[in-house]
Amino acid sequence: MEAERLIEAGRSALAGSRGMPAVMAEAWQAQALARAVGGHLARFGPAELRTEARELSETCALGSAVLDHPMVPAGGVRASQLTEVDHVPRALAALAQLLGEAGIALVGVACGTEEEGLYWQCIEAIDAVDESVDRVHGMLRRLAEQEREHEQELDRERDGPFGVVHGPAGFVAGQP
Repeated sequence: MEAERLIEAGRSALAGSRGMPAVMAEAWQAQALARAVGGHLARFGPAELRTEARELSETCALGSAVLDHPMVPAGGVRASQLTEVDHVPRALAALAQLLGEAGIALVGVACGTEEEGLYWQCIEAIDAVDESVDRVHGMLRRLAEQEREHEQELDRERDGPFGVVHGPAGFVAGQP
């Protein structure tokens, strides 16, 4: 299944989750999906993103370990259905949004619990989610920089080998 569809399914499931176990399970699913997307991009994505994608996958592996293994819904781990990432920037932007929403949901669980162990588990998971979001934003910045460089290169090609010729057009046309 395509990454953006899986991410949207994760956002819907997170939005519909009620209660601490369901929120924790969906936060775990979001981290697992980020790990899968990172792994996929590390293997098949643009060469300029492979290092950051590998780091995202490793960060998310640690983040998933922070959360207790939830009772996985009947459909299993959503991330295991990932087969492709059609549009990398859109998928990364959607992934950052999902992770941000998971972080906010974890804050709600942390604020609502009186159990100290669960509180600190949520805090560690929030830190892992934040680090994952930072890595995704770093990849988006790299893609934007590459796009700007590509546009500048195209502009230079259109301008010709000597750049844009500035000056009064009348003089070039033989007019004083």
